[in-house]
Formats: sequence, C-alpha cells, structure tokens
Amino acid sequence: MQPIALPDRAVISVSGEDAQDFLQALITTDLEKLQDNEAVPGALLTPQGKILFDFMVSRDGDAIRFETGAEQGDALLKRLTMYKLRASVALALTLPAAVALSFETVTGGYRDVRFALAGHDVFRVYGLAADAADMDRYERLRIESGIAVSGADYALQDAFPHDVLMDRNGGLSFKKGCYVGQEVVSRMQHRGTARRRVMLVSAQAALPESGAPLTANGRPIGVLGSVIGRSGLAIVRIDKAGEAIAAGQMILAGDVCVNLALPAWSGLSFPAETDEASA
Repeated sequence: MQPIALPDRAVISVSGEDAQDFLQALITTDLEKLQDNEAVPGALLTPQGKILFDFMVSRDGDAIRFETGAEQGDALLKRLTMYKLRASVALALTLPAAVALSFETVTGGYRDVRFALAGHDVFRVYGLAADAADMDRYERLRIESGIAVSGADYALQDAFPHDVLMDRNGGLSFKKGCYVGQEVVSRMQHRGTARRRVMLVSAQAALPESGAPLTANGRPIGVLGSVIGRSGLAIVRIDKAGEAIAAGQMILAGDVCVNLALPAWSGLSFPAETDEASA
C-alpha cells in the first residue's frame, strides 16, 4: 500500500554539538532512550506543567527532528530560539513539510511507537511526496488506538501530559532530570492525582460533533474529541466515569448514549472497578 500524506505539518531540525543536551533539559521526552528509526511523542510544557507544544521526535543523522502541526511551527521555533542562549545549536524550520505515513515497513521510515503499543505498524516518512486519499483509514486507526492529538482532542495550554496518556506512551520521562514543567508532572505522577484520561467512545448511533459534553447523571465528566461515525475519543474524568459505570448510570455524549473504555495498552483501569475488585 502506498504511503499517505499528512497535511499541514511542520518539521524543525535541531543540530549542533549541544543539540541533545539542550533539548534534554527542555522537553518531556528522554532523548537518551530515543532509538534510530523510531518516532516518539514529546512536548514542551508551560512552567505549570501543561502542554504548550506537542510533537513527534526522531533522529535525522546527527540532528534531532521535531514534527508538529503547521500552526505550531513558527511559535515552536521562536520558543526554542528563546531558550537557546549560548548553546551550540542550529535550528531550521521546514514549513510546510512533506510528511507521509505507511502501514508497512518502508525504507527511511520511522516506527511510530504510539501505534506500536496498540499493536499496529505505522511508520512516519519524511521528505516523501504522497497523496492524502487514505486519511480516513489513518483517522479510524488513530481513534481505535486511543491516540489523541492537539486541536482535534485537546487544546494546547489546557491539557497535562497525563491527560493524553504521555505517561504511558513513552513521551513523558520521570527519571531524566529537570525540564520545563517537570516538577508539576512528577508531583502528579507520585501523588497519583491525574484525573483526566483519554478514553475510547462508542455508540449504537452516530456520535455528535467534536466538543459535545459527556455527562453522567446530568453532570459533566468530559468532552468529546475526534469523531468518525459511531466511534470517537474523549478526555474524561476517570474517577467520575468509574463511579458512573459502577453505579450503572447512563453516560451521554450530547443526547447519545455511549460506552467508555480505556485503551488496553495504557494499563489503566477505572478506580471504582479497582476498588470493587479489591473489596
């Protein structure tokens, strides 16, 4: 199957002798664990621990590549430049960038570790011309795999990395040392205070449009994100959803009755289910 083009992407190349050390002290990803030929998620956080920019990280020879949404490209470049100071680092932005996806091994492809966790082969390919005819297939697979993306599923500067499962998909390190926002997300991790999580949403009827509230017993518990037909993603209060499920309460997306499930690869379970199992 031919690779398909991802529209509206930007690529920032970070090179120079200080590139890895410079980024290691900024972003959530542990670059010392970044393998050749793989693409891993990452983020640059606000000091309050929320996602300011999100991206996929990979190696490009001696350089480190950030792939992000075109709308983030210029601002991310400016932010990295602001942090650069006297570091021996060169920054280069390609906008728009040719980014393609393949569902089978391809020369020059980088395995997307998010999909690999969900048991699927998806490779990101850079600098390859392709068409976007099969985007629906990719979107369905992304939703089925429980992979949230900014814009469609959450707003930048509004979500913590835990909300979008970055603590589970390799995009958030708790061992590499300090980086922007690290103290806040580490505290959330060690105190177990992460409450919002990405969930799979399914229904017997077509789901409402993205942005519809999810409610249980008339109370909001989350917001619907990406939608294709009767399937979607939502960021939901895991404690409130667990309580509703344990009590047999109907959960609604708008006025459509839905089922919620946590992505199996996340290893998470609803708190109410966990409490019942240990009782």
